[in-house]
Amino acid sequence: GRPRSEIVVGDVRAAREFLRMTPAESGWRVIVVDPVEDMNPTAANALLKILEEPPRNALLLLVSHKPGALLPTIRSRCCRLALAPLREEVLNGLLARYLPELSADERAALTRLSGGSAGRACDLAAGGGLDLYREIVALLQAGPPLDVERVYAFAEQIARAARGGGEGAETFRIASELLSALVARLVRESVIESATAEAMPGEAVPGEGALIRRLGAGGGLARRLALWDKISRLFARAETASLDRKHVIVTALLEIEAAAGPPDRHRVTRT
Repeated sequence: GRPRSEIVVGDVRAAREFLRMTPAESGWRVIVVDPVEDMNPTAANALLKILEEPPRNALLLLVSHKPGALLPTIRSRCCRLALAPLREEVLNGLLARYLPELSADERAALTRLSGGSAGRACDLAAGGGLDLYREIVALLQAGPPLDVERVYAFAEQIARAARGGGEGAETFRIASELLSALVARLVRESVIESATAEAMPGEAVPGEGALIRRLGAGGGLARRLALWDKISRLFARAETASLDRKHVIVTALLEIEAAAGPPDRHRVTRT
């Protein structure tokens, strides 16, 4: 079936049953909740009960990307362990070890796209993320104006894969993450340029640097942050309201392109 977009109380109850195993059946029992922000309110309250009276020899790892969004009572019962992204050379070495079929260029691209996460790099490699990102960059690099027929064809490709279910259903998730990553890179470059007057080094794929510079010429940090907010809200609604996948991808591409031009103006063309 379709993957759920949230962690439900049934998942927490299953974890609680696992934690009730006796030492004869298991030594240390480890539960990983990733990300903990995906819990709905009922699941969060059920998890809180476990945290209030944790069983012996139990380790609960709550992975959080937005700790401020968690219940204060959950935060107060946990020890904070801040994790930094892996250095490029470390992540590159891990990819060479576990995915030896990748070329050096592919490893370098995945290293930059993954934000220092080995799991995300492997996820992108398995889901065809590099090819998707090359298509996204090529589509946007061809503007202005955008070729609307190419945009719709790409969006239909993503939507068709999602409708097929199985591994194809992951294509939309990966495409949405890559579009979000592109906007995040645009924001980061603006911050770095403001602080150091230097451009961000390295490209994930050829043409990305030129695209970032073109998109960045359309406005300052405030406008880029507004774009980030729009894209984040769009993909969040896509999950919670089951929006049409094709429409979501088209809208995201148009919003990104519009950021390079006058406000509230989508520039497209037909070929």
